[in-house]
Amino acid sequence: MAASKSAAAAPASASSESTKKAAAPSNGAPAQRAQSSRKGKRAWRKNVDIEQVEVGLEGLRAEERTTGTYLQKKKDEELFQVDVQGDDQIRKTLPKFSERVLTSTKILSERSAVPAVFSRPTSSKPEKRKAVSHEDKSRLLRMGKKLRKGPFNAYIDPNQVGEGSAMLELSEAAKKAGEYDVWAEEAPEKVPVKAPQTDNPRSHIALPAVPSPHEGQSYNPPLTAHQQLLRAAHEKEEQKLKSMEELEALKAKLDQARAVANAEAAAAQGSAPGMKVDEPAEAQEDAEAADGSEPLPPKKMPGRKTKQQRKKAERLRAEKRALAEKAARRRMLATVDSAKALRRAIARNLATRERLRAQRQAALQEKLKQGLAGQRIGKHVVPEGAIDVQLGEELSESLRGLKPEGNLFRDRFINMQHRALIEPHAPNPAKKPRRKTKEYEKHSYKRFDRDY
Repeated sequence: MAASKSAAAAPASASSESTKKAAAPSNGAPAQRAQSSRKGKRAWRKNVDIEQVEVGLEGLRAEERTTGTYLQKKKDEELFQVDVQGDDQIRKTLPKFSERVLTSTKILSERSAVPAVFSRPTSSKPEKRKAVSHEDKSRLLRMGKKLRKGPFNAYIDPNQVGEGSAMLELSEAAKKAGEYDVWAEEAPEKVPVKAPQTDNPRSHIALPAVPSPHEGQSYNPPLTAHQQLLRAAHEKEEQKLKSMEELEALKAKLDQARAVANAEAAAAQGSAPGMKVDEPAEAQEDAEAADGSEPLPPKKMPGRKTKQQRKKAERLRAEKRALAEKAARRRMLATVDSAKALRRAIARNLATRERLRAQRQAALQEKLKQGLAGQRIGKHVVPEGAIDVQLGEELSESLRGLKPEGNLFRDRFINMQHRALIEPHAPNPAKKPRRKTKEYEKHSYKRFDRDY
């Protein structure tokens, strides 16, 4: 049985080898594959045996992988070396052959000496890594579906980034946590406050905190000083009365004008002054009919201009524009000739303005030295204060009969306003209570006529 099997296998292998390749000819031509027909160039070229050429090219490739180039291109000095001393360590450096090593391990251990092929040329300088933005990083993480740890070692779903309270990375506040010491002695740096350019009026005021009284206010004043103080108080009262009279006259004039206007309106309506009567619509129509005035003709809408009229209007506008440009050019040429005179006039103007400004500033500073009395600060006016003076018959001959005048608290308060220490405001007197006292009669007093 075994003999028959071996006999059957022998002719089968021989037949397969005969069909695979025929013997090479003696004239050196490449061997041809065994086939039934070689008719035509196409069949001939298709079945030409180039196995020897492929073996030779594969050997050249193996040399290039091992040495980096072809051996026939190298010189003899590179290939051969005369060793006269020998080396005991050369055997240890050679790779050991082992039959037990896997073929895959052998293939992976081989490394080609030919440099790798790059898709694009690279420079010798190493390229700097570009910073990846937060959006690109989030997009790449979502594409890769890579789990990332957020705060408190919690994993974040890449499909729901940003939807929950957890974040991919810690915030700047969490990273810097613990750096600031609350109980440290060093205080945080204060931002310097920029002072305004305008001077504070308080710096120019030279008024003393407790001014000395006028010599006319003494209990035994000189005659001239007393008369001078009386004259000043009289002028102040006259000015106050004059302003009150002007205000009353203005109010009376306004009331009179309002009364005249009401009387005229009432006379026109034919009713008593102050009485308003609505006229019916029929009466108004009868009054319009009795007037007899002809109605105004309706306004005609302007018609559409013809082409000739539009051209004429455009020509007139162009002529006006040309005349205006000509006049402007003439004025410009005239100003060019007088440029020096204009420059001198402007310089004189600026010098005059600067001098007047300096004078006003000096006058204001001189006025500020006496305080803010009588000046308006905001919505209110700083009060000047009352003049405390006694008449001639009120003066006492001794300190025993002297009567106190004025109020020290009021004087100090007004003086602080004059020195810009307290803002001025309108007097706000205490309001009287609106509740009225109600009187009730007890029940026992109602029966006062009864006898008990």
